[in-house]
Amino acid sequence: MTTPTGHGLMVALDGPFHAVKDHWRSSITADDVVRDPSQSLPEARAWALQHLVDIANRGYAVAGFPGHPGSVAESVAHFEMMALGDLSLNIKAGVQHGLFGGAITNLGTSWHHETFIDDVISCELTGCFAMTELGHGSDVSSVETTITYLPDTDEYEIHSPTPSATKAYIGNAGQDGKMAVVFGQLLVGGTSEGVHAVLVPIRDSNLDDLPGVTTGDHGHKGGLLGVDNGLLTFDHVRVPRTMLLNRYGGVGDDGVYTSPIASKNARFFTMLGTLVRGRICVGSGAAMATRKALSIATRYALQRKQFRRPGMGSEVTLLDYQSHQRKLMPNIAKAYAYGFAVNEVSQHLQRVTDAVGQDPSASRELETRAAGLKAVLTRWANDTIQVCRESCGGAGYMSENGITLIRQDADIFATFEGDNTVLLQLVAKALLVDYKKTWGDMDLRGTAQATAKLLGGRFMERTTAGSTISRLVANAKVKPESERLHARGWQVEMFEFREQHLVETLARRMRAASKVPEDAVFDAVNECQEHMLEAARAHTDRTVLEAFVGGISQCHDEYIKALLIKICDLYALATIEENRAWYMEHNRIDGARSKAISAAVESLNMQLRDKALELVEGMGVPEAWTSSAMLRDAGGQNASGSYVRVHHLPVTEPAV
Repeated sequence: MTTPTGHGLMVALDGPFHAVKDHWRSSITADDVVRDPSQSLPEARAWALQHLVDIANRGYAVAGFPGHPGSVAESVAHFEMMALGDLSLNIKAGVQHGLFGGAITNLGTSWHHETFIDDVISCELTGCFAMTELGHGSDVSSVETTITYLPDTDEYEIHSPTPSATKAYIGNAGQDGKMAVVFGQLLVGGTSEGVHAVLVPIRDSNLDDLPGVTTGDHGHKGGLLGVDNGLLTFDHVRVPRTMLLNRYGGVGDDGVYTSPIASKNARFFTMLGTLVRGRICVGSGAAMATRKALSIATRYALQRKQFRRPGMGSEVTLLDYQSHQRKLMPNIAKAYAYGFAVNEVSQHLQRVTDAVGQDPSASRELETRAAGLKAVLTRWANDTIQVCRESCGGAGYMSENGITLIRQDADIFATFEGDNTVLLQLVAKALLVDYKKTWGDMDLRGTAQATAKLLGGRFMERTTAGSTISRLVANAKVKPESERLHARGWQVEMFEFREQHLVETLARRMRAASKVPEDAVFDAVNECQEHMLEAARAHTDRTVLEAFVGGISQCHDEYIKALLIKICDLYALATIEENRAWYMEHNRIDGARSKAISAAVESLNMQLRDKALELVEGMGVPEAWTSSAMLRDAGGQNASGSYVRVHHLPVTEPAV
C-alpha cells in the first residue's frame, strides 16, 4: 500500500495527467507490461507484439489520434506509463502508434486518416518509420531514397539508388511490419521538391516481402530484444499517387506539384516539426525507466544492511551512509524536476497542436525545448541507471533484480529520435537566432547595445510561472547572505546567469566566425561546438528549474508543497554544485560558497533520507512492476511491508 505522503507526492508529480496515469496503475498489471529478462530474442519479439496488441485492444493506444478520445498530451502520459513496464514493449508501441501512426496523422490528410488509422491502432496494419539510411542518419535532408512521380500511370516510384540509401535500424522492419512510411527526395517533372513521406506496403498478409522490396533483420542487439529492427531497400516500387502523405505538399489530380509552403527549407522543417511528439516521448520514456531503476535501488538501500555500528551494535542500512545518499537522493530530486518539465512540455505540445500551425514561434520554442529535454534526460538516464546498478552491489547485476534489463534497453535512447550532440546544437542555434538578427552591419557598439537589450528582454523571457519566479528573485535580493542558498530566487538567478553568459559569449564567437573567409568558416564554427553544447545544457537546466517552480505552485497540499520545496532545493543546489568549477571560474561563487553548497546538498540528502520510501512512491512506479527479487526478504516481505510471491531469493551476496 502506498503511504499517504507518497500518494500526495504522486498526485503532485502526475499533475494534469494524474487521471490517465492512475488508470494505468489501477487497471494494468505487471503481467501485462513486465517481461521475463531471460527470454530469447524470438520469445521477446513474440511477447512484445502480443502484449502491444492486447494493450491496444483495451483502449490504451487511441489518445492523440483524430476521431478518438484522448489528447496528444495524454498520449505522452500513456507512453510514460508503458515505459515503467518493459522498454521493448514501450518502443514497439512508439514505433507502431507514435512514429508510424503519428506520421500518418500529422503528415497525411483526412483520407489517410479514414483509410488507415483504425487498423494502425488495432495493430492489424503494422508499420515502420523509414527515415534513417546507412549513409544519412541525423542529416535527414540528404537522404538518397527517391520518390518519383510518374504522370503516365499517376503513381509514385520509390527507389534506393545506392547501397547507402538502404533504410537502417528501422523498428518493425525486421519481422512484423506490413507497411512503411518512407522518407525520400520527391522528384516531379525532373525537379526536386525536397524530402517527403510516402506509404509503401512492404509485406503481404503472410509477412513475405512484396515485389521490389527487400527487408533485412538486424538480429540480436545490445538491448530492446522485443523490437525487430531491420533494413529496407526498394527497387522501383510503385504505389498510387494517393499514398503520398501530402498535408504539406504533393501532386494534385492535374499532375502538378503544389504546397501551402513555398520554401522547400521551411516545408522540410515544418514536416519534421510535426513529429516532435516522438522526441518528447523518448526523453520522457528514458526518465520513467530511470524512475524505475531509482525505485528498485532505493527500496533495496532501505532494507539491505552492511557493517555494524561501533561497539557491535546493529548493522547499518545502506541508505544511512552519506555516500549512498549522494548516489541516490540528488537523482531522485532530478526525477521530480524532469517529471514536472515533461508535464510542462506536454501541455506546450497540446497548445501547439490546437493552434494548427497558427503560432510559429510557439512551435519553434516547442522544438527547442523537446530537443534539449531529450538530450539531457537520456544522458541522465544512462548515467543514473548505472549508478543504481552499482549501488546494489552484486545483487544489482542479477537479471532477476530488474536493473540490468533497464540499463541495456535504455542505452539506445541517447541515440534514436535524434543524436544528443546534434540535438544540443539545435538548441544552441535556436538560442542564437535573436542574436543573429542584431549582427548585420552594426559596429561593435551597436551590437553590444542590441545584445544587452536581448539579454534584458526576449532572450531571458521566463517560460513558465513567470510572475512567481520574478517574485522569488526579488525576494532573494533582500535576504541575508546566510539564507541565500535556500532562496529560490537566488537559485534561479544562478541558473539564469550561467545560461546568459554562455549564450552571450557564444554569440560573440559565432559572430566572429561569420566574418572569416569562406574556406575557414567550418573550422571557426567547429571550434565553438563544445561551447554550443554547454549553452544548450544551461538553457535546458534553467527551463527544468522553472517547470519545477511552476509544478510546486500548482500544489495545494501545504505539507506536500513543503516537501517539494525541499526536493527542489536539492535539485537546484546539486545542479549548481555539479557546475561549481564554472561558477568559480566566472567569479559567481568563491571557495567558501562552494563548500557551503556541498554542505547544503549533504544536509538535504540526510533530511530527505527519512522520506526516501515516500519519495520513490511519489515517482509513481507501481511496486509490483519493479519485479525485483532482491526486494523480498526471507519471509516474502518487501520494503513497504506488503507481501509478494518469492521466485528466488539469494541468501548471500552474489560473487562477481
